[in-house]
Amino acid sequence: MSASPPVRRALISVSDKQGLAEWVRELAAAGIEILSTGGTRAHLEAAGIPVRDVSAYTGFPEIMDGRVKTLHPKIHGGILCRHDVAEDQRVLAELGILSIELVVVNLYPFEATVAKPQVAFDEAIENIDIGGPSLVRGAAKNHAFTTIVTSPAQYAPVLEEIRQTGCTSLELRRRLAAEAYAHTAAYDAAIAGWFAKQIGTSDVLAPRITLPLVQQSELRYGENPHQRGALYKLSGEGSGTLAAGQQLHGKELSYNNWLDLDSALAIVRDLAGPAVSVIKHNNPCGAAAHAELAVATRRALDGDPLSAFGGVLGFNRPVDAASAEVLAEPNRFIEAIVAPSFEPAAIEILTTKPKWKANVRLVAVGVPPAAAAGSWDFRRISGGMLVQDRDNQLDPEAEWKVVTTRTPSASELRDLKFAWALVRHVKSNAITVASDATLRGAGAGQMSRVDSVEIALKKAGAHARGAALGSDAFFPFADSIPLAAQAGITCCIQPGGSRNDSEVIAACDEHGLAMIFTGRRHFKH
Repeated sequence: MSASPPVRRALISVSDKQGLAEWVRELAAAGIEILSTGGTRAHLEAAGIPVRDVSAYTGFPEIMDGRVKTLHPKIHGGILCRHDVAEDQRVLAELGILSIELVVVNLYPFEATVAKPQVAFDEAIENIDIGGPSLVRGAAKNHAFTTIVTSPAQYAPVLEEIRQTGCTSLELRRRLAAEAYAHTAAYDAAIAGWFAKQIGTSDVLAPRITLPLVQQSELRYGENPHQRGALYKLSGEGSGTLAAGQQLHGKELSYNNWLDLDSALAIVRDLAGPAVSVIKHNNPCGAAAHAELAVATRRALDGDPLSAFGGVLGFNRPVDAASAEVLAEPNRFIEAIVAPSFEPAAIEILTTKPKWKANVRLVAVGVPPAAAAGSWDFRRISGGMLVQDRDNQLDPEAEWKVVTTRTPSASELRDLKFAWALVRHVKSNAITVASDATLRGAGAGQMSRVDSVEIALKKAGAHARGAALGSDAFFPFADSIPLAAQAGITCCIQPGGSRNDSEVIAACDEHGLAMIFTGRRHFKH
């Protein structure tokens, strides 16, 4: 491969004009001729930078409202020509084509367009870039001779090399080419995803899924120090998501912090009133709902205070000063908090009062969007991915059935609903014990459902008396019912569906427990 050619000519056509004029002025000062189109040309000329119009160069006007501007052999020939191939150089001379050593393109803002509420279909279509991706791919393919710039973040290193040598290094061009192909792949993935939503059906998963992921930050490490880790944002996901949240205070979030914050947020989004959740090792060890957020905060933390120490908290309302005072009480330690927002007084308390003030991570995510039907969960397996609908839809309570002789009271029904709302967020086999809109105990991830029952009851302690018990899947045998009754549980909720349902129901009747079958399982593996 021959030496890097000097940069004599640049083609510039961008939608994001951040820092463009200042940078192009430096290119022009270095003797580089600037070719440009439409809005970009007008922007540069307004800044006093000499620009050669692409239409004047090609002899062919922009047509169809700008749909066709740079799709011309004199443009693509100049980008794709090989500087060390004599035949390519002969063709340039014969056809009057100028070589283009630098291409600067970023694409129409398709993702921003379709993110707007109720965007018109035709508006979305007109923001699908055609010429831009063609320029990017052509320049990236010919990176042996052509430099492709797709982001303002790349301006500085390109300018630095041009200033030093008049050209760019192959190492830089190769890196920029890789970033360019990732850029166009993500762009096409966003378009494909949008089209899939336009033509998709509610009962069929897409035959092909492309995930446009953009790195937000590198993490210190993954789950363990010997693993690398990074946070990626799914393009097209808007406000209200954790990945788009803003960290207001504290140390850098770790890989495990992100996982726990996501779980904490998922729980409180399932609860209608003001609510607080406490997560430890990706399972809830506390949760409560109350009209007063500070009361919910205290109850969530006191549900299992030993486990709550060093926990991660989620709020579904802005954190107020009264709640912050509860969090800052002596003998508490909070790792991180996620909430729609934090009142200034709450930030002041949390960042000045407790011993752990310097390190607590505060993450504001804004108002969460409504649960979206059709959103997906992804789980990696060796060689592929498992995809499923997200388990975030409300269960149809009209289908619930009381299967025992005794019907739950109004207060018991409220406790059963709370236990059921939480059980889907606990690793299966999952058991929750709840009363007065407060999680009293949870049994998570045990190989035996009886073991999960015993753990949940032990965690609940005296609070199990008069409480409700939830199970994410059916009881295969009646052996858990006497344990629950002995601890003081008065009612249970579970999907039902075991061939031993009759024995389980009979055990509930024998011990005076009310039981509801929901008809829907909530495994979380």
